[in-house]
Amino acid sequence: MSPQIATTTRVELPELLAFVAERHHVVLLTQRADGSPQLSPVTAGVDDGAIVIATYPERAKAVNLRRNATASVLVLSDEWNGAWVQVDGEAEVIDLPDSVEPLVGYFRSIAGEHSDWDEYREAMVRQGKSLIRVTPTRWGPVATGGFPARLA
Repeated sequence: MSPQIATTTRVELPELLAFVAERHHVVLLTQRADGSPQLSPVTAGVDDGAIVIATYPERAKAVNLRRNATASVLVLSDEWNGAWVQVDGEAEVIDLPDSVEPLVGYFRSIAGEHSDWDEYREAMVRQGKSLIRVTPTRWGPVATGGFPARLA
């Protein structure tokens, strides 16, 4: 049995966004007030050129991003050994009432059409939801794990 060889594929922004759009398991990295990392496992989508994440305004990730708008996301495949990519970017937190329509885009990017958009919008307002938008400014190659090519 041949070993799986690690791969790295450099991509441009359109290919990056297409890769991310198909994967929704993400680890969001923000910075606490003391500069230490805060990691949050989240569900993410892609909407209008940004990685989008729903949250609540009092969550650590939202608080951290209001203080320091720099974020990184680690986008994982559903399979543990699947491809992944790290994306760094500038983030913004959008709160109600401005978050309602961006939350519709978030939902669509992950699950498609909702059976009742008015009900969805009302639920987002009732729950007090916010939206994080991470605009990519730098990203690594799309990678897979495995052995170095020299061991093939």
